[in-house]
Amino acid sequence: MNCAPVVVDIAKNVFQVHYIDRATGEIVNKPIQRATFLPFFANRGPCLIGMEACGGAHHWARQLAKMGHEVKLLPSEFVKAFNIGNKKDPCDARAIWFAVQQPSKPVAVNTEMQQAMLALHRMREQLVKFRTMQINGLRGLLTEHGEVMSKGRAKLYKEIPTVLERIAERLPAVVIDTLREQWNGLAKLDQQVAQIERRMREWKKEDPSVKKVSEIPGFGLMTATVSVATMGDPKAFRSGREFAAWVGIVPEADGLRRQGDPARYIEAWRHISTHTADPRCEIGD
Repeated sequence: MNCAPVVVDIAKNVFQVHYIDRATGEIVNKPIQRATFLPFFANRGPCLIGMEACGGAHHWARQLAKMGHEVKLLPSEFVKAFNIGNKKDPCDARAIWFAVQQPSKPVAVNTEMQQAMLALHRMREQLVKFRTMQINGLRGLLTEHGEVMSKGRAKLYKEIPTVLERIAERLPAVVIDTLREQWNGLAKLDQQVAQIERRMREWKKEDPSVKKVSEIPGFGLMTATVSVATMGDPKAFRSGREFAAWVGIVPEADGLRRQGDPARYIEAWRHISTHTADPRCEIGD
């Protein structure tokens, strides 16, 4: 690819493009509309295209790769170091242009299935959080009316029908009806979580990488699917140590130290992976 690198600061409707015109030597830093983004690159020869790994970046990277371009997604923390000036689109695009030419570990471009799996994980996480909020709210309401429930979701599910039947004799119908609606809402949330997990298991059966990762002692459905979906192409990492450092698990003398500021879901996954791996490390020692 003899074409000079072209970088894009992607946004919702207007993208900022930055490159050097080889014919004139002119620095081009201009906005283009979303509708003309792909046609703009379709009319150019294969070249290196740099983008910040943010919302929508994986989608556009796949589209540009189909046109024969080489796409390099850069972590936001890496690009930030090259930003000089205010937080504006032209400055951001210029920062990406400087960053894309430096040696770095790019973010692997996710396939559509990997990206879909990450979406399932996020939706499941939201449902589980909402379910926990509903359970805590239900416990609080019952406590206010003199009914203290046992700890644990399974015990709550087992006891609540009897409790609702008992307090129905002394509380107003409006309260009982609302509590029953809350209880029914929990059942629906359980069904939604179960459906998402069923789809994850289907992907696990079909994807050989997920199968291999799930065979690691201590790795279950959640950890295996999010590991494969997050890493993208495993060949991008020379070793497990390099992948661990990329995720943010950095070894230290007294245990594990976190580094960087990844997305909240990756933070949760990292926590799960650390706790599943630690006991195995102790056994190996």
